[in-house]
Amino acid sequence: MEFNNGYQGTLHERESAGRAVHEKRERGTEYVMVIDENLPLGIIANTAAIMGITLGKQMPEVVGADVYDRTGNGHLGIIEFPVPILKGNVEVIKSIREKLYEPEFTDLTVVDFSDLAQGCKTYDEFIEKMKDVSETELNYYGVAICGAKKKVNKLTGSMALLR
Repeated sequence: MEFNNGYQGTLHERESAGRAVHEKRERGTEYVMVIDENLPLGIIANTAAIMGITLGKQMPEVVGADVYDRTGNGHLGIIEFPVPILKGNVEVIKSIREKLYEPEFTDLTVVDFSDLAQGCKTYDEFIEKMKDVSETELNYYGVAICGAKKKVNKLTGSMALLR
């Protein structure tokens, strides 16, 4: 029984990619999400899901191999490490997002999710609306950041977990 978890490749290739993920983590790679704690619970969940899916697309190697329970039922692989979700607000997230455009942080992988994106019914609508808006006009619901632990911690190290 074989499941497709979004990462194309043989079991050996996926295991090799998994070892690479562990090596990255050991070398100091950090993954976090910062989400506006004042949003309704459903929007918080949606924001986390969308940013997580987008990160998974950017880094398919972080998804582990499929697993099987004792009865033989298959379960698609999930991310191989924890992703803390940190408590933010509109101002904090906007400030972090602006810093992420600075040259010091351009090597980080960043996913943001805004009110504009949340309000669109289709991706085509999102594309068209983004063409007509300045970054300064966006209100961010969340931002996900992956990269050097020292840099990620510089931006988010003092933030509390969203509970």
